[in-house]
Amino acid sequence: QVQLVESGGGLVQAGGSLRLSCTFSGPALLYDGMGWFRQAPGKEREFVSYISRVGLTTYYSDSVKGRFTISSDTRKNTLYLQMNSLKPEDTAVYYCAAHARGAYFLPSAYDYWGQGTQVTVSS
Repeated sequence: QVQLVESGGGLVQAGGSLRLSCTFSGPALLYDGMGWFRQAPGKEREFVSYISRVGLTTYYSDSVKGRFTISSDTRKNTLYLQMNSLKPEDTAVYYCAAHARGAYFLPSAYDYWGQGTQVTVSS
């Protein structure tokens, strides 16, 4: 069974930075990539970023492109999301997930999810 645990969330002022981490265990090698999603209150879960297993392919949503950077350390089984120039609209619970099949930007393409970490950006 794959387990994912996010950490690194918190409260930050607009313009600040945070780095999220996601450690995963289990047969992670079975998955071809990992993703980050976020969900704000009253809104649907939305795609943030994706990285392939070997790290050669990355994708970002238009709303975070140029500000966020996804990376992974396969030796540590850890996924990262470096978030710079944070905006109040980035406030959400952030989730990491293991991509199983289909379009990388759809939550339904992911099999396993972490419990989420709260990111709050004050104006």
